[in-house]
Amino acid sequence: MIFSRMNILFFLLPKSKVAYVQDNFTLRQTVEKLRFHHYTAIPVLDHDGKYLWTISEGDILWYLKDNWAMNFKLAEDLPISNVPAGREIRPIPSTARMEDLYALAMGQNFVPVVDDKGVFIGIITRQQIMKYIFRQQEK
Repeated sequence: MIFSRMNILFFLLPKSKVAYVQDNFTLRQTVEKLRFHHYTAIPVLDHDGKYLWTISEGDILWYLKDNWAMNFKLAEDLPISNVPAGREIRPIPSTARMEDLYALAMGQNFVPVVDDKGVFIGIITRQQIMKYIFRQQEK
């Protein structure tokens, strides 16, 4: 197999190059960050840098639908931690096997990567994996 001896960190887009929000960010700050970076989902970290969950545009839209009285002024004070995630985007430890990464990436557009203490160190996108596979097939 193409991945048999690879380290998952080969695909890592480091935290310094990934937009994320902290759990004390407001709904408005999160929406603005999503828009600025053209993301449809963004990792949420705690104040120690640990990965908590991923919030998506869909999660925010469903929250607004269920709280129809919400307006952008109220969004300035609402912590993003009040908006529930619609689906779980599971992280993977940096020491995981390629097979584990592949299994997660099949169902997620990106896979958050954490160190042995749960600290977010970056993401691996499904697109990165697919590009690698395509290049290998061309060889």
